[in-house]
Amino acid sequence: MNYDELCIDHAATVRDAMRQLDHTSKKILFVMEGQRLRGTLTDGDIRRFLLSGGKMDASAADAAHRHPKAAKSAKGARTLLVSGGGRLMAVPVVDDAGTLLDIVLEAEGSDPPPPQLHLPVVIMAGGMGKRLDPYTRILPKPLIPVGDLPIIEHIMQRFLRYGCSEFHIVVNYKRELLKAYFKDNQEGYCIHWYDEDRPLGTGGGLSLLKGRLRKTFFLTNCDILLRSDYAKMEEFHRTGHNAVTIIGACKNLTIPYGVVETGEGGVITAFREKPELSFLTNTGLYLVEPEVLEDISGDSPQGFPDIIDGQRNKGRRTAVYPVSEEEWLDMGQLEELENMRKKLSET
Repeated sequence: MNYDELCIDHAATVRDAMRQLDHTSKKILFVMEGQRLRGTLTDGDIRRFLLSGGKMDASAADAAHRHPKAAKSAKGARTLLVSGGGRLMAVPVVDDAGTLLDIVLEAEGSDPPPPQLHLPVVIMAGGMGKRLDPYTRILPKPLIPVGDLPIIEHIMQRFLRYGCSEFHIVVNYKRELLKAYFKDNQEGYCIHWYDEDRPLGTGGGLSLLKGRLRKTFFLTNCDILLRSDYAKMEEFHRTGHNAVTIIGACKNLTIPYGVVETGEGGVITAFREKPELSFLTNTGLYLVEPEVLEDISGDSPQGFPDIIDGQRNKGRRTAVYPVSEEEWLDMGQLEELENMRKKLSET
């Protein structure tokens, strides 16, 4: 078997590693220096590296797990896989010098069901969707079809996999169409509707839910879909004792020009041809504690980032959980809508 897709050079960047992980059959990479194994790398390793202050331009070796479990024979590797109780995806076979000889993968099979979180989900579905005109002249944005289903059902079905069937949906524009759609199409959803009489934004709209939620909840925009592990998000939020956790995508942007850096007197200090910048961008998915609702006023429109700033000012902990940009699908604009349709058709 050719294991090239599972191997990456130690000098490659973390950004390169994230891209390769998005396209590997197994969500693990083996970091190599020549023929020698330097470590292993998973999305969890990269997430911990970034959260500790690591940069996307750092080498993959910096983010790697330096002392992975390894075996001296294929038989020993299979024994490790069995004794690992499903925690190991692959075990490398190396000689005494650390040369990679083989990789033994876990047996193929059906994926186990995801953990059941049973958390409520709040969906902000009241916007006019002007960037998706002319579609939204006819339909509210949540009902725009992406394949066989409207986007809001893709979102809800993703949550259903994790046992999240309680949905609180804030509506405004063309809300009767949205309610009519679900009247005959419950599909195991338990839906509570909240009518905005005037636009309040993603933050102000939450004021309608005061006193209605008593435990941690997911908050999502109605035009995004995350193909990530929601249970790991919840664990990060819970163990960090966060008031709010933002799910942030590691976005990469190539500047289509040569960039000149200068010093005093215009002296050129560096020249970079089409540099690539990396940053965390807000996906529109959050985990939120119920006490946050009590601080929200419905008197004026406000975005949820304003609510987060208010929590930070109160000294409450807010944090970001990074995911790959390939796991974030957005349909906020026409071009992004077509891209979402294409990606969902491939799965």
